[in-house]
Amino acid sequence: MPSTTLQPVHVKRNEKNNGACHASPRVESKPPHETLPTGHHPNFNRITDEQFTKAAEHMKLESEIQMLLRTPYRELVVQIPVRMDDGHLELFHGYRVQHNAVRGPYKGGLRFHPEVDLNEVRSLAALMTWKTAIVDVPFGGAKGGITCDPTKMSRRELQTLTRGFTQKIDLALGVYRDIPAPDVNTNAQVMAWIMDEYGKKHGYTPAIVTGKPVNLGGSLGREEATGRGTMIITREVCKSMKRDLRKSTFAIQGFGNVGSWAARLLAEQGAQIVAVSDVKGGIFKEGGLDIPAVVEHFKQTGSVVGFKGAKDLTNEELLVLDVDILVPAALGGSIDHHNAEAVQAEIIIEAANSPVTPRADEILERRGVTVVPDILTNAGGVTVSYFEWVQNLQQVQWELEQVNAQLEKKMVAAWNAVGSVHRDQKIPLRMAAYVVALQRVAEATRQRC
Repeated sequence: MPSTTLQPVHVKRNEKNNGACHASPRVESKPPHETLPTGHHPNFNRITDEQFTKAAEHMKLESEIQMLLRTPYRELVVQIPVRMDDGHLELFHGYRVQHNAVRGPYKGGLRFHPEVDLNEVRSLAALMTWKTAIVDVPFGGAKGGITCDPTKMSRRELQTLTRGFTQKIDLALGVYRDIPAPDVNTNAQVMAWIMDEYGKKHGYTPAIVTGKPVNLGGSLGREEATGRGTMIITREVCKSMKRDLRKSTFAIQGFGNVGSWAARLLAEQGAQIVAVSDVKGGIFKEGGLDIPAVVEHFKQTGSVVGFKGAKDLTNEELLVLDVDILVPAALGGSIDHHNAEAVQAEIIIEAANSPVTPRADEILERRGVTVVPDILTNAGGVTVSYFEWVQNLQQVQWELEQVNAQLEKKMVAAWNAVGSVHRDQKIPLRMAAYVVALQRVAEATRQRC
């Protein structure tokens, strides 16, 4: 059984009002493996909290509001037993952190990864609160995860794990309470299992998750939404810096959903994608890669490595290539104080969550490198998730053109808001993004408390 510690917290949100305030302690459950050494796995919660603190102090945000915005409303730690295909029983740890719902229901993805822990999920839940505020959709922030290696599990094992997790957190879910979505190593099929399992108890409820298959109520354009949002922000950044995107060279670390779609859509805009990578390694071709052909190669082989006519390279080498724009679209912490001095790109577009650590941020700022923050860049996914939720509630389906047009409008408006604060207050883009988000969440908090 997990050990449980009672920690005094002065303020907690009222469950009934989903955001109102009252005094209460918070119970935090910590499974035994939380105390084990994590090697080089970054402390994402510390990173997120440090970024929050910098912006809050810059804004001179009241201490009570800071406390409310920093503290998660609820943290669930559950154990999911799964009978594996070989007959033995495996016990998995799952997490759901509901950070803030003052602007709307909790919203955030569910990831399956061996390094998932409560610390990481807590950090990502906070990022979702700021992300939904930046694009101004009526959601709060949450995140979920299960510590597992899905690459070593069968379809049956993954389905059993997903359904078991859904049963364990059912009490915290709801169409107007908490709506999960895909994240690292989860997809439309996993969302379909969650919807089906939730529906066994509550009836047919397509709005309980987003990122579903289209024929089960999913939205057109959802699969490529985060990559499309990344492309839109990159385009707007280039415009503001008077840089011709078509004459700019790009390196993209990560060729999963976000990285591959960003590569495709940027290539369609005329960008020269000279390097891409995945977990197995990367490829480089001076003059630009044929991205549609790379996508096909990836589908056939499971990796970009070995693409004909390209030179193989490591992920570490890709990050320090002599390119104009670097797009880290893999896991967090890829650019830290060890390699930040060697980064040659003039612009970094954070398509992943927390790919640049605070120490690296300081180094890059000193060197004059422009870093476009994750909470702005990759907000396209949650924006189209909002569109999907709206379609489910209204029982309609939008055409793809409407989805993309509305996403364009939201992302450009978000960039304009962040860019305006960046210019007017002469602060880095990351702090400007946090200022925009904190202003919106703080104002809603004052109105509700």
